[in-house]
Amino acid sequence: MNNKTLTRRSFITAAAVVTSQFVLPGQSHAIETKKNKTMKNKLDIDYFIADCIEANKEMDAQIAIKEVLTKAVSRPKDMLAALGEPNKAGINILHASKTLTIFNASWTPQMNLLPHSHLMWALIGIYTGREDNILWRRDKQSINAYGVETLFEGDVAELADDVIHSVTNPLQRFTGGLHIYGGDFFHTTRSQWNPDTLIEEPSDGDTIKSMFTRENKRYNLAN
Repeated sequence: MNNKTLTRRSFITAAAVVTSQFVLPGQSHAIETKKNKTMKNKLDIDYFIADCIEANKEMDAQIAIKEVLTKAVSRPKDMLAALGEPNKAGINILHASKTLTIFNASWTPQMNLLPHSHLMWALIGIYTGREDNILWRRDKQSINAYGVETLFEGDVAELADDVIHSVTNPLQRFTGGLHIYGGDFFHTTRSQWNPDTLIEEPSDGDTIKSMFTRENKRYNLAN
């Protein structure tokens, strides 16, 4: 076990003592005020981000950060309290650098994201709702679907840097998840595929954000 691993795990332990997200079993919060609980929830996210940044220094950063993310979403109600109940499609950026991007993403009921690539490893942890992923692979002409992965509350998906997937929220309520990428997600040009023709097109952070804008318009018109 290297020094970085020791440091990171010690950090997780410290977070467990002072935050409600990683609260020690049986610890009482009966005398806390509502204001203090809100502050602690805010602190939970700060610890989570700092722990991910520390884990990103390890040799296998994806596996190290997956450990942090799995712990964070293993108590989805606490994470939901910390991040807030989603009420629209959106991306809330928690951390962005050249080597690591973390954001909280929410899908409207029955929202679909067309097939797309990342060109960097990814982790997805669901804390409310459900996310259905269709996995695709390139062929000579375009892409072909070859697998499905469904994520429920508390689940974490690990995606390699060459994965292509499309996403659906099949529920009649919002889905929220923490998304972590091993690179600069919003300034990397990658690909998406037209859902009707499966023709490859360029995509980047702005393209993804525009999908959320359109989805909110669709949802607001329907409701």
